[in-house]
Amino acid sequence: MQPHRGGLILALGILGFILCQLLGPVAWILGKQDLQAMDAGQMDPEGRGLTQAGYILGIIATVLIFVMILVFVGLFVLGAGAAAIESSSY
Repeated sequence: MQPHRGGLILALGILGFILCQLLGPVAWILGKQDLQAMDAGQMDPEGRGLTQAGYILGIIATVLIFVMILVFVGLFVLGAGAAAIESSSY
């Protein structure tokens, strides 16, 4: 039976949520793999709580990446539209 990586996944999830959202998908993928291994009986289930917490934080950090991308694209479109309106009024 493999040892769990709950502490690592939780740390990646926390760092992905707070500091660098690019770590969020890593926590999500590793958490999903470990939870599947725990369900299959191939991994020590003792770290299930840590793994689930890191997995969920990874999902939230990944969603935040997409929200930030949408906000930046929206601001760019609004800025370009405002610049076009401003330049056409002269």
